[in-house]
Amino acid sequence: MPEELPGSILPLPDQQYQGPLYFDAKHATEKLPPITAKRPPAGAPNVLLILLDDVGFGASSAFGGPVGTPTAERLAADGLKYTRFHTTSLCSPTRAAMLTGRNHHAVGMGHITETATPAPGYRSTRPNSCTPLAEILRQSGYNTAQFGKCHEIPVWESGPTGPFDHWPAFSGFERFYGFIGGETNQWQPALVDGVTAVLPPDDPDYHLMPDLADKAIDYIKQQKALTPDKPFFTYFAPGATHTPHHVPKEWIAKYKDRFDQGWDAVRDETFRKQLQLGVIGPDSDLTARPDGIMAWDDIPEERKPILRHQMEVYAAFLEYAAFLEYADFHVGRVVDAVEEIGELDNTLILYIIGDNGASAEGGLEGTYMITTASNGGGEYETVEFWNEHLDKIGGPEAYNHYAVGWAHAMCTPYQWTKQVASHYGGTRNGTIMHWPGGIQAKGETRHQWHHVIDVAPTILELAGLAQPHTVNGVTQVPMHGTSFAYTFNDADAGERHRTQYFELMGNRGVYHDGWTAVTKHRTPWDVVAKAPDFSLDVWELYDTTTDWTQAHDIAKDNPDKLAELQQLFLIEAVRHNVLPLDDRAAERMNPEIAGRPTLVRGDKLRLFEGMTRLGENVAINIKNRSYSVTAQIQVPESGAEGVIVTQGGRTGGWALFTVGGTLGYHYNYCGLRRTTVLAPTALTAGEHQVRVEFAYDGGGIGKGGTATLYIDGDEAGSEHVERTHPLYFSFDEGLDVGVDTGMPVYEGYTTPRGKFNGKIDWADIELGDDDHNHLIDPEDALAAALRHQ
Repeated sequence: MPEELPGSILPLPDQQYQGPLYFDAKHATEKLPPITAKRPPAGAPNVLLILLDDVGFGASSAFGGPVGTPTAERLAADGLKYTRFHTTSLCSPTRAAMLTGRNHHAVGMGHITETATPAPGYRSTRPNSCTPLAEILRQSGYNTAQFGKCHEIPVWESGPTGPFDHWPAFSGFERFYGFIGGETNQWQPALVDGVTAVLPPDDPDYHLMPDLADKAIDYIKQQKALTPDKPFFTYFAPGATHTPHHVPKEWIAKYKDRFDQGWDAVRDETFRKQLQLGVIGPDSDLTARPDGIMAWDDIPEERKPILRHQMEVYAAFLEYAAFLEYADFHVGRVVDAVEEIGELDNTLILYIIGDNGASAEGGLEGTYMITTASNGGGEYETVEFWNEHLDKIGGPEAYNHYAVGWAHAMCTPYQWTKQVASHYGGTRNGTIMHWPGGIQAKGETRHQWHHVIDVAPTILELAGLAQPHTVNGVTQVPMHGTSFAYTFNDADAGERHRTQYFELMGNRGVYHDGWTAVTKHRTPWDVVAKAPDFSLDVWELYDTTTDWTQAHDIAKDNPDKLAELQQLFLIEAVRHNVLPLDDRAAERMNPEIAGRPTLVRGDKLRLFEGMTRLGENVAINIKNRSYSVTAQIQVPESGAEGVIVTQGGRTGGWALFTVGGTLGYHYNYCGLRRTTVLAPTALTAGEHQVRVEFAYDGGGIGKGGTATLYIDGDEAGSEHVERTHPLYFSFDEGLDVGVDTGMPVYEGYTTPRGKFNGKIDWADIELGDDDHNHLIDPEDALAAALRHQ
């Protein structure tokens, strides 16, 4: 019978001393057992797990892409490149699967947390029977830390009152510094330290990426200085290159004219390099451009400079905020720090270049403000608008995302992009393993098929730890992944991960022994189209032992094999909580329709000064209806200046504020259309009750309304707002009282961050009686709102 590895039961039960005791310790003849510090088995390596965001297989030069990644290439030259490593095609599912070793539906993360439903596979609440890797390592004697993005917290638990069970700080990470949403503003990020929201430094040159690298370096050095015999598990997930593509201008300039040839030529160039590098099969074919993406030659000449600049910014962003040159430089700084303290040989570095394929969420023409992709307003981003604002792309005034054609090029040589779980363009990500002390092979490639659920079993095996069957008294679901340590020193080892299903928003597929059966159900950039009935989906079949890139559909010639794999998908879907399939889009953003809890209940929310960064999912929802905001304030003798209550940011939102002593209300529609109403006279010193009433026009979602100001009950001005946000203001900004954290909703504040110079006793947001959501089908309404996208 094989010896059981340590860690099969966590925590290890404390054993009480049962020997003789003495009244006077000086007279004891028996020596008591010493107190021992918890440590993993001897030889357990440090682990540096690096995960980038929204990077396609064909982006990094390490895998043939157009932008240099020197740190990735350096690690690969002294380690291994994995050419057939897979993710889930979306951020939250990939991260949940990676950190638990289980399939994403099995841990309730069938989609992002903002779309959770009561179905077991889509709840976004990780079961306590699936303890994450960090907690296993922590209880086994590792020091654990996470820096960067965590998009795995149920949205109704993401407020300052918790509960914090699913936050990194309560999921095994002793140190967490980063952000908890799907994206954040790189210039003014929504930072969290532990479980507390913190503001970034008041530095005009601040950027998130170097901050995260600095914090990771400081942690690693301190950890080894104080506990040199204790290994660390550091998870570095900076959140780039997810939108917004925010980059200093000097880094954008480095890529000027580098993409003039257009996305089709970039695909061809990348494909040739990939063949030369051997990161795709020697007989591979370049897949066809999907219908709906225009050929570069067919793009109107007036739009080409705009599209080129979008990619220049993205390439620079990859550098600055993820891994290509500048960002890869910051990843390299973390690696250098490990080397400087003499721990590089004993550190397992797993560098996963993307949590999914490149993002097509910017639409066919790209977007200056990403909020237009789901809220409408794209018709305002005309050629004239782009040309007027082109030099602002990448800076703090924009929230930009590139066009679908570039995303597709960054997924070369595969079909499709992020969100398309059926095809490798959405799920195949270049991965590098570096461990000089444990891997003899250097500069080699590995072609065995693996998946992100294999990460946790691999790390546990290399640490000499068991996959625990009991944690905190709860019997654990066995991990679904397969360690790929067997490939380290055997390039020809037979594959051990033989079967894997994929599913996201109805896009689904299955891999088994080299065959893939897949069906694309939804197109990621077509956010308003009514998805077809699942029974109408057309399945494709590929033999990837001869067709590496899924270029040749052979379903018609192999109906029996297709039927076999379709049946296998259903078996796996039932096993892992994939059913019921759920392709709803707009409905699942609404908690009442989706069926998930909300933190704030009822029609009224009382706020107090100092309450900040309340995300949209933990604040009262004022969209698509009438509402009022009332506040009791104390105005100083010098006159009122600053924010009373605000929600959102530069990408869209609203603010009740004072400027020059005057009360005002501002509505910011996607950063593209702004409406301001100001009272005609200044507020006098002393106590006042100020109020704005917003009367919604009705007739569907995203309609306009009239904002009317009141001072001590008297009307003080009115303006009509043309359009409002139907779905969301921002993924990372929040609701603030007495200050505007992050990027400002209103650009005219005269105090730092719009800090109110008086006193706010209280503020109430109260919903009106007219909820117009029922007047029109949410999908149809959204389609109408986005008709110009």
